[in-house]
Amino acid sequence: MKTIYTSFEEAVSEIKSGMTIMVGGFGLVGIPENLIQALCKTNVKDLTVISNNCGVDDWGLGLLLKNKQIKKMISSYVGENKEFERQVLQGELEVELVPQGSLAEKIRAGGAGIPAFYTPAGVGTPIAEGKEKRQFHGKEYVLEEGYKADFSLIRAWKGDKLGNLIYRKTAQNFNPMMAAAGKVTIAEVEELVEIGELNPDEIHTPSIYVQRLIVGKQQKRIERLTVKET
Repeated sequence: MKTIYTSFEEAVSEIKSGMTIMVGGFGLVGIPENLIQALCKTNVKDLTVISNNCGVDDWGLGLLLKNKQIKKMISSYVGENKEFERQVLQGELEVELVPQGSLAEKIRAGGAGIPAFYTPAGVGTPIAEGKEKRQFHGKEYVLEEGYKADFSLIRAWKGDKLGNLIYRKTAQNFNPMMAAAGKVTIAEVEELVEIGELNPDEIHTPSIYVQRLIVGKQQKRIERLTVKET
């Protein structure tokens, strides 16, 4: 059995200022809502955060941003957060933008122990500046390094007490690869079941990648509500 916490504050208590963390989610889908809120209650600052985006102004990673706990953001999309824009323009936040496919592969590679790989994404753009380039079969590629993190904060639908995880639909997104790329992975699950209750064929993240578990009720806010007129 893995360490199972009942307090979100205790679960994130070993995250220290200056660390690099990965946070699962795409927009507000699949984010570890309660772990983020718990981190907001700490004095931790100067974090480097690797995540697809930075939430919105009043939810998700936007809460950490508002508290000025993030020093550097590594993302592929940052367009839904006005505070993010303000901090960048004022020079308060460092940003590294990465093509979304490259971001996913850099995280996957880090979790797989692959230090670097070549990709055509970004060739001929500022993203490739200062990076090693090579040609394969007549096409130019740029060398990208894999990402690893001190802690990965992820969200799953179901987990068992060994730490095996199942994600639900699009909430899977970046969570499985981030689970593998963290030195310590904390999984926030909606439902925790006994060992043997999960169908082995349905497990997305095996327990070897997960060190800590906690059960949390999700608000599951909608980032941008679109309705159809009737």
